[in-house]
Amino acid sequence: MSAAVIVFPGSNCDRDCKVAIERSTGEQVEMVWHQETELPSGLDLIVLPGGFSYGDYLRCGAMAALSPVMQAVKKAADDGVAVVGICNGFQILCEAGMLPGALLRNAGLKYVCKPIALTVANGQTRFTAGYQGQREVVMTQGNGDGNYFADAETLARIEGEGQVVFRYVDNPNGSVADIAGIQNARGNVLGLMPHPDRAFEEELGSADGATLFRSVFAAA
Repeated sequence: MSAAVIVFPGSNCDRDCKVAIERSTGEQVEMVWHQETELPSGLDLIVLPGGFSYGDYLRCGAMAALSPVMQAVKKAADDGVAVVGICNGFQILCEAGMLPGALLRNAGLKYVCKPIALTVANGQTRFTAGYQGQREVVMTQGNGDGNYFADAETLARIEGEGQVVFRYVDNPNGSVADIAGIQNARGNVLGLMPHPDRAFEEELGSADGATLFRSVFAAA
C-alpha cells in the first residue's frame, strides 16, 4: 500500500498529512511537488492537503487546480485511485471540476479554527466504512472559505445519490445543508473541510481522522 501527498506553493498541512497517514496506517507516503507531471506508480491514495496554495490569490484553489500535477491526479482518479482533498484540497478539487459545487467565504466572514463535531452522513463509502456505524466524529476545522455551496439541481443530485459524506452538527460557516464533505458519483474522490490530519491520535483531542485513512487502505 502506498500514498502520495501533493505539495503546492503555500501548502501548510502537507507534512501533517504525511505523518497522519503513516502513523494511522503504517504505510509509505511520498511527497510530490506540484510541477511534476507524473505520480509514483501503484498508489492507493492521493491527498491534496490544506493550506493556502498560491496564497489564496485569485480564488482559493483556482491556481493550484491548473498545476501540472493535476492532470496526473485526474487520470489516477479516472483509473479508480482514491483521492482526498482536505480544506484547501477540497477547494482545489471543486475548482478542477473533480467535485461539484464551490467553497465560498464563511458566512460570518471570520476564520474558523476549532474542533468540529460531524455526522457521518454516508457510512458506506470507501472513506467511512471503518467507522462501522459510528454516527458522530470529531475533527478540526481551520478555514475562512469553507462555506460549501451548490445550486438546487446539483444539491438534489448529490443528496439523492448519497454523495454527501459528512455534515456539521453545528454549522460553523453557513454551508448549504450543513455539508462538510462530499464524494464524487463514482465514490473514489472525497473533499472535506475539516482536517482528519489534525485528529489522528487521542493526544490531539480525537483519533477519528485516523479511521478515515485506514478505511481507504482497507478498501484498496
